[in-house]
Amino acid sequence: MPAATSGFGGMNARQFLHQALNFGLIVASALLIWKTLSLVTYTESPIVVVLSGSMEPSFYKGDLLFLWRSPDRPSQAGDIVVYNIRGRVPNIPIVHRVLNAHTDAKTGDQVLLTKGDNNPVDDRGLYNPGQLWVTPQDIIGRVIGYLPYVGYVTILMNDYPWLKYAMIGGLFVFVLFSNEK
Repeated sequence: MPAATSGFGGMNARQFLHQALNFGLIVASALLIWKTLSLVTYTESPIVVVLSGSMEPSFYKGDLLFLWRSPDRPSQAGDIVVYNIRGRVPNIPIVHRVLNAHTDAKTGDQVLLTKGDNNPVDDRGLYNPGQLWVTPQDIIGRVIGYLPYVGYVTILMNDYPWLKYAMIGGLFVFVLFSNEK
């Protein structure tokens, strides 16, 4: 005797639940991969997207950057780093090059001055009032690789929130109605 079907493309409740569980596993796998990358790279955000043209021609808007934060290697002049400005809301990561790195001989504390390659002046105008340097605690990571323009999907989803929901809904519908035998 054939199983009773529901209104979901001829699937019964068990098949529907199975497909919904598959969708949940996809989401859980993505989160697990993100957290694993965070642990391996020693950074809270192992992948970021370039949001402006301040680093052209090194990186362009939409490039996807891979970060690493080595506990054994301090930042050096010439490194391209991603940092946050303390207390700034929203906390948008900034991708710029280390212009100068200074280490206090007595304390060993390091301070950094950054600048976008395409900017005429250093970043002191971006820092908080009275702040002259970025500290290692502000650094999210050092750029170790990139994929050009791949991050445009993220930029589009942030600029057009309905697109984000459409993509998630489309993925859900695809997983839900795919015929797995």
